[in-house]
Amino acid sequence: MKKIIIGLMILCSTIFAGEITVAAAANVGYVIEKLVKEFNKTNPDIKVEIVLGSSGKLVSQIEYGAFYDIFMSADMTFPKALYDKKLAITEPVVYAQGVLSLFSAKELDYSKNLALLKDASISKIAVANPKTAPYGAAAVEAMKNFGIEDATKDKLVYAESISQVVTYATTATDVGFVAKSSLYDEKMLQYKQNKNWIDVDQKLYTPINQGMVIVDNTKNLVGYTRNEMKKAEIKAFYDFILSATAKKIFQDYGYIVKWVNLLQQ
Repeated sequence: MKKIIIGLMILCSTIFAGEITVAAAANVGYVIEKLVKEFNKTNPDIKVEIVLGSSGKLVSQIEYGAFYDIFMSADMTFPKALYDKKLAITEPVVYAQGVLSLFSAKELDYSKNLALLKDASISKIAVANPKTAPYGAAAVEAMKNFGIEDATKDKLVYAESISQVVTYATTATDVGFVAKSSLYDEKMLQYKQNKNWIDVDQKLYTPINQGMVIVDNTKNLVGYTRNEMKKAEIKAFYDFILSATAKKIFQDYGYIVKWVNLLQQ
């Protein structure tokens, strides 16, 4: 029996060697493939598995034992919660600042700005669940600060994640509040700024500072310990996301990165 237990411990410590798992907020899904591809140019032996979802749901999964190595949130609140609960071994750092956009598959009169959402022609507005998706919280905040909260509350259709908002806004609703990064997806390039979408005035919502932590999952699997190689692989991807190369990629997908260094100080 002792040999079996020792064998399991060794297996648990090495089973994921050469592979790391990153839990990433849904908005990152539009840029993550490019990031991983660039990372693998200098780290070809490290396989990066990506799990996408709303930040709130990913945090719940981590709290209940999901086996993730890095968490890339859509805000700083969720990674800070993990750090405060000692479920992260690094303090949250900002890797990019997200931008909220208003999108419709059909052309709209965006000269009205958010006031167009009060029009009778707009009956359904897709918004990510503000309880679990930071972009959803930003959308609700923007509508409130613009003074249209009461006029739009009965039109809201809640999605599980910001990526699901894109699906809703292209198939089932008149308009939706999306992450600007989604508009750089190849399938979305057919839609044009000021015809199909506009950026929401950033003064209307709290800056979407997206935070990252290395997860402490040693409690999630009995006998699991990260060996030095595993630690190095995790750190390599973590450092890459904070690198100038990654910042350029984020910027190419509509994120703001010029303030990131200041936010980390």
